[in-house]
Amino acid sequence: MGKNVIEKIIDSHIVEGVPKKGEEVGIKVDQTVTQDATGTAVYLEFEAIGFTDVKTEAVSYVDHNTVQVGFENADDHKYLRTVAEKYGITFSRPGNGICHQVHLERFAKPGKVLIGSDSHTPTAGGVGSLAIGVGGLDVAVAMGGGPFYLTYPKVIKINLTGKLQSWVSAKDVILKVLEILTTKGNVGYAIEYGGDGVKDLSVPDRATITNMGAETGVTGSLFPSDEVTRDFLRREVRENDWISLEPDPGATYDKVIDLNLSEIEPMIALPHSPDNVKKVSEVEGTRVNQVAVGSCTNSSYRDLMTVANILKGHVAYKDLEFGVAPGSRQVIEMITENGGMESLIKAGARIMETACGFCIGNSFSPGSGEVSLRTNNRNFKGRSGTSDANVFLVSPETAAAAVITGEITDPRKLESMGIKYEDVKLPDRFIKDDSMYIFPLPKEEREKVVVFSGPNIQPIPKNDPLPLTLKGFATIKVGDKVTTDHIMPAGQYLKYRSNIPKYAEHVFEPLDPAFASKALENKEKGFANFVIAGESYGQGSSREHAALCPMYLGVKAVIAKTIERIHLANLANFGIVPLQFVNSADYDLIDQGDEIEIPDIVKSLEEKKDEITAFDRIKNKEIKLKVMLTDRQRNFVLVGGLLPYTGKLGGKV
Repeated sequence: MGKNVIEKIIDSHIVEGVPKKGEEVGIKVDQTVTQDATGTAVYLEFEAIGFTDVKTEAVSYVDHNTVQVGFENADDHKYLRTVAEKYGITFSRPGNGICHQVHLERFAKPGKVLIGSDSHTPTAGGVGSLAIGVGGLDVAVAMGGGPFYLTYPKVIKINLTGKLQSWVSAKDVILKVLEILTTKGNVGYAIEYGGDGVKDLSVPDRATITNMGAETGVTGSLFPSDEVTRDFLRREVRENDWISLEPDPGATYDKVIDLNLSEIEPMIALPHSPDNVKKVSEVEGTRVNQVAVGSCTNSSYRDLMTVANILKGHVAYKDLEFGVAPGSRQVIEMITENGGMESLIKAGARIMETACGFCIGNSFSPGSGEVSLRTNNRNFKGRSGTSDANVFLVSPETAAAAVITGEITDPRKLESMGIKYEDVKLPDRFIKDDSMYIFPLPKEEREKVVVFSGPNIQPIPKNDPLPLTLKGFATIKVGDKVTTDHIMPAGQYLKYRSNIPKYAEHVFEPLDPAFASKALENKEKGFANFVIAGESYGQGSSREHAALCPMYLGVKAVIAKTIERIHLANLANFGIVPLQFVNSADYDLIDQGDEIEIPDIVKSLEEKKDEITAFDRIKNKEIKLKVMLTDRQRNFVLVGGLLPYTGKLGGKV
């Protein structure tokens, strides 16, 4: 029986376990990626464990905390640069671009295993890399030479046929996929694209699709490495990185979804979830106050030239704000060389930094109650930096149409305005400029480097061993689809990512501003804090701070209907026990503030029990819970998490 591409890559990298679906395996990691919002914690963890050598092809990007209001972000960047120099990590300087766009251009390779401390790391699946977003501590361990552990995934094949119509692009494809799969219920799966339709999608198209695959909750998404991949790498002046990587004849899949590209129309995700998808034609006429083009999803040369071509000779609608964030310096240079920058500026675009910016809510926030059309990948409530804004996710084509008309418009209607669709061709050679990288020093020079640490950069706190019995309170109860943005808001608080005690003051702030003070008070009195949650808890960003900061406040367990993959791993990594209701109706039994007790939890974990019993002492009810931990995770949760567990090994994994 033949293997699919995902199985081929995983099987060739297994160092622990057997390739059986649903079982945990450890795989060798080839490449690691960090960005500055998560990277400081990764390298603090790397040092805390005791590692002194980096065993992966490692790149540290600065693309999130670039606003630099106050000293904190600049200090972080200096810390990241000196850490990279000390340990032999390639450093991408601020201004070089967004990590996923730059990595696709410069470093991503077919057949490699890449893990990154950002949930949109699967962008590199566009060139056939098995790229997975993970928590920062998993990256730190892999950098030190340890395996990355994952559940061997089931594989969904999305079988593409046909060819995209004019005015329809890759963003519409992934929005259609999200309409089908939604943002929940896909844990334990990975997506592999195939079929005759694949050959008509360029690598930038493919990368848009694999990037937003993260919103479905799957482990990763990838395309085969074929002649289209080879051609892209040739244009990027690194054809030697290409290998052919396609499924075997007779390869099997756990689920197959047929998708005819010819039938896809312009799509749009309505507030406040990437899976709240409709056809653009169904919501036409809605007034738009702001349009933002860019982010790691749609900031490539192809995307920006498409917008520039549509807007040629037009100026943004009179009361609409229009911003563009190119994905990399390469993109800026290429669109400038080909006339795109002039077109965008003449159209009234505010040219922003080559950074994450508006996507993470730390710049270009919409006005109060306004409608913002964005080409980024998430539209969670409040993520834009404005709590009552209505953010819609669209393709570059639909974004450009709104710039002209001032309202949501099916871009196909631009034809009637005399605007012809131009299919953007990739340049024969992309500009290759490595001047904004700092490449690793010789080892003898690294030993002389002193790592800078400013006053906002605090040591990573370590958890205590798990108490024999957990007794405390349901300090917060939340509903379905609670994201890591709800748990640990970004935006104005990003600059505290290196200072856990300060950042922890804002845990659950969008849902319960009093949570942090209540949790800390319980902790100081010796009580555990429990989080009670509904479906798909912890979806969205990979930020480990959504587990690290609650751990600091004394959260000992999360009890939910379901927990998303990356967040579940992060909870375990920091010694928080992830538990799932055996009977989801029991969620309704618990009220915020109830006294919760889980007797003999240490004994239960040591005895590898799959189910345990919790007691709501206020309601006098027993609640059956499923332990969502592998045997390996049980071992380190007992001692307070992966950091104290690995640290005990003296940096040996």
